[in-house]
Amino acid sequence: MDPMTNCTEEDLNHFRDSVYENFNKVQKLEEQITEVEQFYRSINVEVNNVKDKGREKHAIGTKKSMHGSSSREANSSNTMQEITQHKWAWPFIDPVDVEGLGLHDYYEIIDKPMDFSTVKRKMDAKDGSGYQNVREIYADVRLIFKNAMKYNDEKHDIHTMAKTLLEKFEKKWLQLLPKVAQAEKEQMKEEARVQMEMKLAREASYANTAKDISLALCNIDGTLENLKQMVIEKCRFVKEKISAREKVTLMESLPRLTPENLSKAIQIISENDPTFQPYAQEVNLDLDVQKIGLKNAMHKRYGSTSSITLEDKKQTTIAIVATLPN
Repeated sequence: MDPMTNCTEEDLNHFRDSVYENFNKVQKLEEQITEVEQFYRSINVEVNNVKDKGREKHAIGTKKSMHGSSSREANSSNTMQEITQHKWAWPFIDPVDVEGLGLHDYYEIIDKPMDFSTVKRKMDAKDGSGYQNVREIYADVRLIFKNAMKYNDEKHDIHTMAKTLLEKFEKKWLQLLPKVAQAEKEQMKEEARVQMEMKLAREASYANTAKDISLALCNIDGTLENLKQMVIEKCRFVKEKISAREKVTLMESLPRLTPENLSKAIQIISENDPTFQPYAQEVNLDLDVQKIGLKNAMHKRYGSTSSITLEDKKQTTIAIVATLPN
């Protein structure tokens, strides 16, 4: 233990560990604060981008959407069944046999081949790779006939068959369209509801996090304040008191100082005691208040106070009144 303090090495280790522990806590809280700030910034970005998202699906929203679209796809399936059972539908059931038919330029003319077996496979897909809505089914069925009409001349039978089936399909589609539009409207409402629930849940979660952070910071402030008081209490210097003999020696030595050295002594006293008035007509020096500070300073500058001499005692113009022990 330092002889001038009440602070032990164990105390110092405790203080250091406490500061390090609270420093780590603050660092973790800063990371959480950054995460909360980023979340609330993202809310503003999401609000600004709602219109740009269109019918973009979130994972949960897509799952509910596909579940809610089962009735619409059933109607689409019925429409497709009517078309595929038509006597002219056979060329469009399976993918075009490009090699078997010797259609070497087919892929140069047709960018995206399509057929009813591919449409059915995508409608039955359960892994999320299938159609997201009825309009996608409509687009692919229409593409089947458009490809056939594009590759084959108007006088070709395939062209005529494709054109006839396309007209029938679009007529059915027009009958189905109002139901599709209504279902899509309901779907968008459901997705908006789900997204709002998710948003509110996240906001509540981050609000609780912000509250916890605030509470944790208050606790850390309290802990650091207590630690500060402990450090002040433990590590403050313990000042020595001047003994009665030292007081007498110091009182006897001061009047023997030269004016120059006396001025320096008064300056030392003033530096150690802000209430001391060095320029008063008569200076009162309370040795109990000055304690060891004056003694040490005098020793440092002039050596032992008992050995200080005076060439002309009459030159001393300031009276020193020292408080002797009772």
